[in-house]
Amino acid sequence: MTQMTVNDAIGRALAEEMRRDSRVIMFGEGVATKRQDLLKEFGAERIRNTPLAEGVIAGTAVGAAAMGLRPVIDMLFAPFLCYAMDEIVNSAGKLRYVSGGQFSFPMVVMAMTGGGWGVGAQHNHNLEAWFAHAPGLKVVMPSTADDFRGLLKSSIRDDNPVMFFTDMTLGYTPGEVSEADGAIPLGQAAIRRAGKDLTIVSYSKAVHACVAAAQQLEGMNVAAEVIDLRTIKPLDEATLLASVRKTGRLLVVTEASGLCGVAAEVAALAAEKAFGALKAPVARLTGPDAPTPSSHALEQAYLPTAEGIAAAAKKLVSAGG
Repeated sequence: MTQMTVNDAIGRALAEEMRRDSRVIMFGEGVATKRQDLLKEFGAERIRNTPLAEGVIAGTAVGAAAMGLRPVIDMLFAPFLCYAMDEIVNSAGKLRYVSGGQFSFPMVVMAMTGGGWGVGAQHNHNLEAWFAHAPGLKVVMPSTADDFRGLLKSSIRDDNPVMFFTDMTLGYTPGEVSEADGAIPLGQAAIRRAGKDLTIVSYSKAVHACVAAAQQLEGMNVAAEVIDLRTIKPLDEATLLASVRKTGRLLVVTEASGLCGVAAEVAALAAEKAFGALKAPVARLTGPDAPTPSSHALEQAYLPTAEGIAAAAKKLVSAGG
């Protein structure tokens, strides 16, 4: 294992996949400027800066993927994806089906999201649920350096378009990264902490707050099981349901707004397929239905905290039988 930041783990995955497959290319806003090491090793034919034109970037990637390349595009901040919805949702996501499988779209769309940098509403918006709702797209949101590397490698190898979201504050978070190939299958959740009293489900940065909350709960004689989804679509239903059937209680935590979000989908899944095992109603702890504030203090108030998660979990355990 090697210690490195999430940003370095992403760079390592890109370099390894570009060496492994000559069809992998990368372009986007500031890509060649930020990734000088990749530019030096693979040249301007495979690592390119683009104009600030998200629709053009995504449309070019769709065409390149249809012609047999495996593009990775960097769209910088998640709200900028709004400028490329037609290319991503209507073209990349649907044309494989519409063409009867004559074309595939092996492309990765990278974007940053998540609070903590104070970049404000026009640069920060958790949009993962939008893309999970669009047929044909896969959605990945890792929480650790090793997962960023392993899941990005699998995303690049996938024959479908993959939305790959990086929480901004995780970028400089160090972690251990395996020396082996390390590709992690999409659609496989990780159990970050085992427990028997309730299940806490989350993804991306909020996973770390959930683990901290579970440590606090341990002091209250509550054993929480923490599940990191890692991939929002496809969703690892088997791991989720097995945990809920074991603990009988479910708390879903997301930084994104709860309205029509991933937490609602997980709650519905438990209600439909594990209702008989539930000892208490499913609970959700999510971000507000409001634009992200620029103020650091307000932004911190916007995010799920370990203390808030522990309090919600304790209430859920107390309410159940």
